[in-house]
Amino acid sequence: MLKIAHSPIYKHSLPEGHRFPMEKYELIPQQLLYEGTCAEDNFFAPNMPSDEDILAVHDTEYVENLRNLSVERRAARKIGFPLSEGLVKREHIITQGTIDGCHYALEYGIAMNIAGGTHHAYAGHGEGFCIFNDQAVAARHLQRNTLASQILIIDLDVHQGNGTAKIFENDPSVYTFSMHGAGNYPFKKEKSDLDIGLADGIGDEEYLQKLKDTLPNLIERVKPEFVFYLSGVDILETDKLGRLACTVEGCKERDRFVLETLRDRKLPVQVSMGGGYSKELKIIVEAHANTYRLAQDLFF
Repeated sequence: MLKIAHSPIYKHSLPEGHRFPMEKYELIPQQLLYEGTCAEDNFFAPNMPSDEDILAVHDTEYVENLRNLSVERRAARKIGFPLSEGLVKREHIITQGTIDGCHYALEYGIAMNIAGGTHHAYAGHGEGFCIFNDQAVAARHLQRNTLASQILIIDLDVHQGNGTAKIFENDPSVYTFSMHGAGNYPFKKEKSDLDIGLADGIGDEEYLQKLKDTLPNLIERVKPEFVFYLSGVDILETDKLGRLACTVEGCKERDRFVLETLRDRKLPVQVSMGGGYSKELKIIVEAHANTYRLAQDLFF
């Protein structure tokens, strides 16, 4: 069964002025239920993660300052959201959704988080609307509980996963692969194990060819036991922040290729949604919904 982490707190804890396009957190499950792709029992509501899981990645002082709402003002501005108790709780719950998803992925082959993909969060600070790095915390959870030792993170959001790259920069047990806009945020890139920077304006054909030329060989070389996939839909031409030129159909083909590649190799995968900032909300919802439709078609 496809299991999907979702909670009302994903949207409702966000401050006024920051809720578009965050309506997607409610509209995606509504659309999946309406069209029959998913049923109510596909969704689960995460709880709070343990301190042990959070602190396996994030610095104690940073976590305490977040919980006390005492993050220094300049550091808080870098996160991008006004800090509140509800927002900090939201980020904890998103992270637990990804951790829970790992267990479901080990059971069913794949699991998903309506939110997550908070790849700009570093061990000791947040930025780019990311406070905790959900997939990094979940990767350490797997390793600490001897559920997987060699891990691959596939980050296809249009923005480089700079926080993820930095967290694992000296750790060969977690291989970070980021394919992103070369001239896009973050303007100071970290060094992933493999970075593919794309020029502005690249469309479906070139994007997909680069991915297809890279991923199968990478998997053969890394030999992961578990995979995280960040499936941002900000690669779309309609995206306000993306600067690439992919279509909704091209984005769907990207997800199809990644998921088929992992399924055929029997590699469990946890999928977090990442970014999507098209002006029309229906485009964001459709592009994300395609990922869930493919997961159902390919795995179940």
